[in-house]
Amino acid sequence: MKRKIAALLVCAFALTTTAAPVAFAEQTAAEASEISFHADIVQQIKNGEIKGSLINEDQTLVWNGVPYAAAPVGELRWRAPQDHEDWEGTFDATQDGNIGIQVSGGEVIGEEDCLNLDIYRPNTDETNLPILVYIHGGNNQTGNSKEFPLEKLAVSANCMVISLNYRLGCLGFNSLPALKTGDPLEDSGNYTMLDFVKALDWIAENAESLGADPDNITVSGFSAGGRDVMAMLISPIFEGKFQKAISFSGGMTVADVQDSQNVTAKAIAPLVVEDGVKTSEEEAIAWLLSEDETQKEEVREYLYGVDAGRLAGIMTNAGIRMSVFPHLFADGTVLPEEGFETAEYNEVPLIMLTGSTEFSIFALGDPYFADAGDLVEGEKSAEYQFAVGYGSELYGLFNAEESAVKMIDKYDAPIYTCDIDFGTDEEIVGKQQANLIGASHGVFIPFLAGVAAGSAAGDGSAYEYAGPQELTEAFQSYIENFLWTGDPNGEGLVTWEAWTGAEEGPSQLILNADKEHAQISMSYERTSYDEILDRMEADESISEEAKSQIISEVLNGRWFSAGLDERFGNANLWE
Repeated sequence: MKRKIAALLVCAFALTTTAAPVAFAEQTAAEASEISFHADIVQQIKNGEIKGSLINEDQTLVWNGVPYAAAPVGELRWRAPQDHEDWEGTFDATQDGNIGIQVSGGEVIGEEDCLNLDIYRPNTDETNLPILVYIHGGNNQTGNSKEFPLEKLAVSANCMVISLNYRLGCLGFNSLPALKTGDPLEDSGNYTMLDFVKALDWIAENAESLGADPDNITVSGFSAGGRDVMAMLISPIFEGKFQKAISFSGGMTVADVQDSQNVTAKAIAPLVVEDGVKTSEEEAIAWLLSEDETQKEEVREYLYGVDAGRLAGIMTNAGIRMSVFPHLFADGTVLPEEGFETAEYNEVPLIMLTGSTEFSIFALGDPYFADAGDLVEGEKSAEYQFAVGYGSELYGLFNAEESAVKMIDKYDAPIYTCDIDFGTDEEIVGKQQANLIGASHGVFIPFLAGVAAGSAAGDGSAYEYAGPQELTEAFQSYIENFLWTGDPNGEGLVTWEAWTGAEEGPSQLILNADKEHAQISMSYERTSYDEILDRMEADESISEEAKSQIISEVLNGRWFSAGLDERFGNANLWE
């Protein structure tokens, strides 16, 4: 199992309160005192009045489901989002908004009319608060703005938190030729990215009326949301839309437009046959990909007429594999054709975070281990640890260090990376949780939210100890400082050093805790794909047959698997 903590700057925290914002924050709030904002559940924004709620023991104001664009339905299904009409009277923002249509638990849930956001802020009359925009995970196919509780974060970081709902699946990413309108943005097929731009514009327009600073926006996201944030850094249409960025378990991915068209057409083809439009899937694929103007019009009419629920269910077996559900198309307009090889970034202070056993929940849910029995001490326990160990090293590298290495020589703003190791200590979380889940995908959630939430939280009892509570306070202080100033460091915190070079210098801030104390250190160690793959090849902890099967079936084709698939000759999953 990976562990690369340097024995430097390790300390036990004894924080009793969240660190206060640095002086800059106090100055900017004072300078904006002329902005009119009164802490109340009813507020006036550009489109009209909104009525919210008081939650979190009346410490947090929240407005749910506020539309930031018109419903992307009918003729707006695969179009750039449009302005929402003003409303008469008061918009009821006490109820959750629609989530994007998706498949969950084998059932279709959500709605096409889903372009809305949730707003949280402290129940104070303070103005000029920094804004944290949050994009949920779910492979850009599932999920919603209520991914985890955000009300405590708004208070602990003294900020406004805005969480988005947006178009999912092939309703949000679709590059078929028939959908092109001649508008370069729409022709990109990256409709979800256009949703994010629209949301950021809405936030900038309405921030002051809600007591926040439109010039201090941090975009953040988890998993697919983190990858979306990384994509924003190379997208020219996001230039100037935000001032800082945080990618939680994100990484760099783009999809080839032509390959993506083929995959999407293959996924939709069974619907075409089912509806009697074509007699075979081969014919349907050719029709869906046609460049003939007459056929393109036929395809367009058909696609706009298909029920959204049927479209939501066509690519639900992606399992964090781009090859099954391609998105973030390198179209040359929204995202550069060269993807992350570009030299042009939207350079803002950036945090990239990962967990030390990121791959655990994906290995646990893989068919290879579905009927394996006891994975802690049973026959396949060693194989499970092989998959989780190396998969997590590759995933963690992808989430943070690899991106930092790629960016550092052409990115002038500070880059900070972080690795959370909490959850691997049996004494704190128990044997099952430590060995099956550990510091998994989403390990940051309880520390950011201030409550035990997500799969990494287990039953939540581990967070009742003094050490995890101190780690929570420290982590929230880093985030608060970053939101206000672009620098996570502050009084009483171990210095989180930014990257200085691709080959040497600071790398990860390591976060952990025992029962009594937070344990935080700065690592200068590096790893690489080749080094990890060399160890994988030499590993004799499992049979060669099991190793080959895990590499070719469990670890292949993932976001982080390009180097692995090339080394071991895994099948091209695009085919």
